[in-house]
Amino acid sequence: MIPTEEASLISQLGQPQHRYQAFEQIVNRYSQQLYWQIRRMVYSHDDANDILQNTFIKAWTNLDSFRGDARISTWLYRIALNETLNFLQRRKETAAIDDTPPSIIGQLTADDYFDGDETEMELQQAISTLPDKQRAVFQLKYYQEMKYEEMSEVLDTSVGALKASYHHAVKKICDFFKSRN
Repeated sequence: MIPTEEASLISQLGQPQHRYQAFEQIVNRYSQQLYWQIRRMVYSHDDANDILQNTFIKAWTNLDSFRGDARISTWLYRIALNETLNFLQRRKETAAIDDTPPSIIGQLTADDYFDGDETEMELQQAISTLPDKQRAVFQLKYYQEMKYEEMSEVLDTSVGALKASYHHAVKKICDFFKSRN
């Protein structure tokens, strides 16, 4: 069920005279949430900002394809996730060519916007060892506290597969910490 306020925004998006203002409200409402979703996947402030900008550009250029049968946040999360996964794939391909992939810890410690302690840094390092899609599931569940049903819409994956993926991610993270002790 789409909340009334969101249904009003969806309606305004369909009206040319209100489209820009409605989209501006969407950007203001969802920028921070999307930024942190992206940031937890790419670890770099600048990369996260670039991907966030690409997400909103893609959303704006594809407004006509948004049917309004899902929540705006679900649609935006899907776009952001796809943009993030595409970025990570391009970075892996570049790293394979350069043969010098950047260290996650190096990226975090060099980032002026990262203010986590040593435990948070180790958690981020553990999360970085997960496969991209498994990492996305973990991020959405752990940090965004997204329900499996909503994740299912965002990731276009069954609830059962998402639960299994989250379980495996948690196990791998626990194993990572056990191996450190």
